[in-house]
Amino acid sequence: MVVGGEREKMIAVGLVWGATNALMRRGAVIWDRALSSSPRPDPTRSPIERVICSVGNWVKLLGIWQYTVPFVVNLSASAAFFAILGHVPISKAVPVTNATTFAATAVFGVLLGEHTHLGLAFLGTALIVLGVWLCIS
Repeated sequence: MVVGGEREKMIAVGLVWGATNALMRRGAVIWDRALSSSPRPDPTRSPIERVICSVGNWVKLLGIWQYTVPFVVNLSASAAFFAILGHVPISKAVPVTNATTFAATAVFGVLLGEHTHLGLAFLGTALIVLGVWLCIS
């Protein structure tokens, strides 16, 4: 049985994950643009130089606040999810949270201007909401 407060926490975690997924995707696009404008790595480099180049790319990614801020918020929601698992059966927590995440990612993606088929996105989101309601009722 899912306690009332835990139900809202699962949905809140899913909403945060979904929103931050869409925001991190936007930050990753900025990172991709930055990487494509920089010189391509030389495949003849030594393995150490390639590792250093990869670490440098990750540092560049973490330096993009449009990615880093949503990433930190996403990780905080992950910590909250693990706390929820101490009070809710995993058979309820995982489907409810993941379904909410999926729906929230679609909605926030549309709000951020991603191109999608609105009718299909709405239908899928409505079915997800119905499924979550069935799980937690």
